[in-house]
Amino acid sequence: MVHGYPSENVWELDLKRFGALQSSRTFLRHRVMEVMPLMYDLKVPRWDFQTGRQLRTSPLYDRLDAQGARWMEKHGFERPKYFVPPDKDLLALEQSKTFYKPDWFDIVESEVKCCKEAVCVIDMSSFTKFEITSTGDQALEVLQYLFSNDLDVPVGHIVHTGMLNEVGGYENDCSIARLSKRSFFMISPTDQQVHCWAWLKKHMPKDSNLLLEDVTWKYTALNLIGPRAVDVLSELSYAPMTPDHFPSLFCKEMSVGYANGIRVMSMTHTGEPGFMLYIPIEYALHVYNEVMSVGQKYGIRNAGYYALRSLRIEKFFAFWGQDINNLTTPLECGRESRVKLEKGMDFIGRDALLQQKQNGVYKRFTMFILDDHDTDLDLWPWWGEPIYRNGQFVGKTTSSAYSYSLERHVCLGFVHNFSEDTGEEQVVTADFINRGEYEIDIAGYRFQAKAKLYPVASLFTHKRRKDDMELSDLHGK
Repeated sequence: MVHGYPSENVWELDLKRFGALQSSRTFLRHRVMEVMPLMYDLKVPRWDFQTGRQLRTSPLYDRLDAQGARWMEKHGFERPKYFVPPDKDLLALEQSKTFYKPDWFDIVESEVKCCKEAVCVIDMSSFTKFEITSTGDQALEVLQYLFSNDLDVPVGHIVHTGMLNEVGGYENDCSIARLSKRSFFMISPTDQQVHCWAWLKKHMPKDSNLLLEDVTWKYTALNLIGPRAVDVLSELSYAPMTPDHFPSLFCKEMSVGYANGIRVMSMTHTGEPGFMLYIPIEYALHVYNEVMSVGQKYGIRNAGYYALRSLRIEKFFAFWGQDINNLTTPLECGRESRVKLEKGMDFIGRDALLQQKQNGVYKRFTMFILDDHDTDLDLWPWWGEPIYRNGQFVGKTTSSAYSYSLERHVCLGFVHNFSEDTGEEQVVTADFINRGEYEIDIAGYRFQAKAKLYPVASLFTHKRRKDDMELSDLHGK
């Protein structure tokens, strides 16, 4: 009421996190009956609702379910967590609830290994997908004002960008592909479907020739991750897919098998090589079958979101709703390169970012690699663990995952600089991050951690065992 916007993150109270699908009387009756007892129950990590399930599904749901997919729900959409091998005790796995090393650890490890050494397929159809078109140049002009990065790129290029508010915070974090001079394809997090639509409609000119269409239901999205993804697609499309012919962050409509009009994008949301395939829904089963058939010789397998989570966290990728929100600015999470501050173009949040660039940031997104944590015996970090710098509380973790490459836990979170005398927040510099000694508090036990402001790229290029890996050089660079 004072400033016109909340001073805290109130996403959990925002009605726009719900859609029409949650307004069914039957859904509400069953969900409320489940929610009320949970107020007095201990929710274990990676807990899922049991009511209102199988409401929104991909065309591949039955096929994946028959292959051992275990499911989680996001905005009513069923998404695979991991795939249970035939030799695993499914009942015991489903009933396993722990804050320690989970029973699915080895399953996810094999999926991550396949993503790094061969090729995996993850059904990511739940992503929010919008198309913005115009009869003239209005689409580009309006989007340039609504988004922080420069979208005036050649046709076929993909731009990672943010939809910021007046204080420079992320209302949405998305990728936009330029399909033609006057047409754009926007990909956003699953739970942004209602919020993002409302934000765009609120800020788009009322009398413009712009057409905004929600095409989430029109496309099935398959993520092909791994070094052999290029071989699979090359065979199915009869087109060269090497980086020389298909560079990073590029989008092209292609044929895959018998199906036409597949939007193939050279990105995976994990930092690993591969492609996203946006498939017209009627072709989804055919394309999936062809990919799995051709991929057999390359060691293809299904994978789920738990593997995706491990991959993206060890690459220091922030996700909206988990790591960043409407109070997080690009300058606070290392995304200066995704902002067109130096190009002289106006966009929502520009003034706030210019002011912040001049004054400095009061929190910084940081990666932590746990040093003395025993994966088998110690409680795991999940999220929300306190971060200590030189013995003083400086923030909390926002995401955590086990890195099968580093063979250690990786936590992401924001570091603040609180004055020891007054408790007031002060500017956080790179030097402040690098000169600290850090600990992560897990259920009252503090574990030493190395802090990084950038991903540990060299450690993924050279495969090393934990025993001979020199982590001392992670600190202070």
